[in-house]
Amino acid sequence: MARPRNIDPLLVKRAHMLAATATSVESLRQCQAVLLPALLGATLEQTAHVLGVGRATVARLQAAFRTHRSAVPRAARNWGGRRKSLLTQKEEAAFLKPWLERAATGNLVVVSPIRAALAQRLGQPVKPSVVYRLLARHGWRKVAPDTRHPKSKPEVQEAWKKNSLPCWKPC
Repeated sequence: MARPRNIDPLLVKRAHMLAATATSVESLRQCQAVLLPALLGATLEQTAHVLGVGRATVARLQAAFRTHRSAVPRAARNWGGRRKSLLTQKEEAAFLKPWLERAATGNLVVVSPIRAALAQRLGQPVKPSVVYRLLARHGWRKVAPDTRHPKSKPEVQEAWKKNSLPCWKPC
């Protein structure tokens, strides 16, 4: 059985006052996240459904209201992104610049020297997947050789197959 809710009447009163003067959607949602369970006895799931957010977000909204935090705009939230990046995007682009120049002149670019240079720059060992993800982030792709040579002549190859001597000897 769930524990009974302990709702502070001063918190509900403050939510009433702030809901009437709310200037942003986020601050209104914080007030509603407190008022709906307090006045209507709604659960977190029901409150989430009414507000159009997830259940965990209702708890976050209530906590933000309780601690007097102002509503943070969605763009300023730092819930996602590259938190463990080894280099910034600009540093990565600068790091790849010498290899980009080599690739532009038609030279073959191999991952192992890039990996060694990156490990030396970072001062720690780097797995190959880190290098492959780095290259993919900057739009690099693997160019595989074609299945046949562009100057090959299929009719000459077929003629050679028909007229060549067998290399094997029967037992």
